[in-house]
Amino acid sequence: MESPLLPKSADGEPVFPEPWAAEAFAITVHLRARGVFSWGEWAEQLSVQVHKPGRAEDGSDYYDCWVAALSALLVDKGIAGADDILALQHSWQRAAEATPHGKPIVIQNDPQRSPEKGAGNQG
Repeated sequence: MESPLLPKSADGEPVFPEPWAAEAFAITVHLRARGVFSWGEWAEQLSVQVHKPGRAEDGSDYYDCWVAALSALLVDKGIAGADDILALQHSWQRAAEATPHGKPIVIQNDPQRSPEKGAGNQG
């Protein structure tokens, strides 16, 4: 997969600013391989996100655009609801805020998440 804006190392390998960006990349590649969407659909949605007003001109929010594009495709395809995605985003934020420094962030750390919602699910 080639993306002209994808940050790359001197060796040409993708560079991810945070682990979540690498995970978003991997999820996108996996869903495309499973036929959930085509690369054409992906490129179109990513372009929409990258060119929205207010995006960073230096590309520093590229993976935010990536996640927004993936979320939009999941909603458009009826795989996830926008409210569900937003609720998960908030849950992960609360989990991050509740996690002690240096410890892995897991969604079960969200103090508002009920145990049955988090059972067996790391994210």
